[in-house]
Amino acid sequence: MVVIGSDGFGFARPGVGNDKIPQVGYVRIDDDVEIGANTTVDRGTLGQTWIRKGAKIDNLVQIAHNVVVGEYSVIAAQTGISGSTKLGSGVILGGQTGLVGHIHLGDHAMVGAQSGVHEDVPAGQVVSGSPHMPHRDWLRVMASLTRLPDMRKTLQEMQKKIEELEKK
Repeated sequence: MVVIGSDGFGFARPGVGNDKIPQVGYVRIDDDVEIGANTTVDRGTLGQTWIRKGAKIDNLVQIAHNVVVGEYSVIAAQTGISGSTKLGSGVILGGQTGLVGHIHLGDHAMVGAQSGVHEDVPAGQVVSGSPHMPHRDWLRVMASLTRLPDMRKTLQEMQKKIEELEKK
């Protein structure tokens, strides 16, 4: 089952009054779009949520109010796109990706699996990680992650030796 046109998550005074903002917009779905099982597409707050031509959306995806999914974009399972985010044409989102609201991903941007995207991504850029960063930087960070305990130990030993030398 797919849910099209559900209420968006819009509240005034969140955490205080949680006053519901009426979601009176609509969803527009262009030709040749595929939407997988258990995916939800919220209607726009006032305007439209738009899934453009040729977009392919996997199972278990949440598309919030006023989102635009660009032509021929591909979105893998367990991705969440927050309100008013705009995806350019040919954007690829890996599985379990989360995008904050009100950002823009340029044409042919790619986001690696399990990434958290917190700001605009320029056209053609490949990013990964949470928070997201250029993919090559993320690969270097991940390659060094398992070595951090040894590096920390080495730094502590060096710091101790420096302190001993300074005492002399």
